[in-house]
Amino acid sequence: MAEKPQPVRVLYCSVCTLPAEYCEFGPDFEKCKPWLINNAPELYPDLLKEANEKETGKVSEQLQSVRISGGDGAAPSGESSSSKQEVKRLPGGKIKKKEKQEVVIEKVVRNKRKCITMVKGLELFGIKLSDASKKLGKKFATGASVVKGPTDKEQIDVQGDIAYDIVDFITETWPDVPETAIYFIEDGKKVPAA
Repeated sequence: MAEKPQPVRVLYCSVCTLPAEYCEFGPDFEKCKPWLINNAPELYPDLLKEANEKETGKVSEQLQSVRISGGDGAAPSGESSSSKQEVKRLPGGKIKKKEKQEVVIEKVVRNKRKCITMVKGLELFGIKLSDASKKLGKKFATGASVVKGPTDKEQIDVQGDIAYDIVDFITETWPDVPETAIYFIEDGKKVPAA
């Protein structure tokens, strides 16, 4: 007579409540890692290796920090702290890049003769866009407003073709914005204003 099949015992993660094999697809794999290393190391052997590497890295850092500080002993520890930069990682494992501080000026023609000058990136220099749009509107005697662009970032739309006059105004009004950080978009190419 054939043996009766036994039910399969499934190990569930106590952190995310998924089966241990599916923790990597769960909401937060990072929180599950310590539990998996302790309770299911055979499922994820890479985690065990990674944990051992982190421990050896921590031990070596502790040894370097305990080292007697002399004339040349302080320099390496200063270099290691400045060379390590925290990088933001998005959920998919992608690295979030820090935006360049630059102002982009683009002229858009609408209805054949009407022009709109779009100014993007002033907020990266700590400038309030509402105040900047008021100043631009008063200076050039046109309508200026803060609107959301196609990438959901706010930009200033100024009525009229003032693309080349606006560079001098920006550098005079806000000295924090260097002229080397201002670019035009002409024929789909980014061209420096300076």
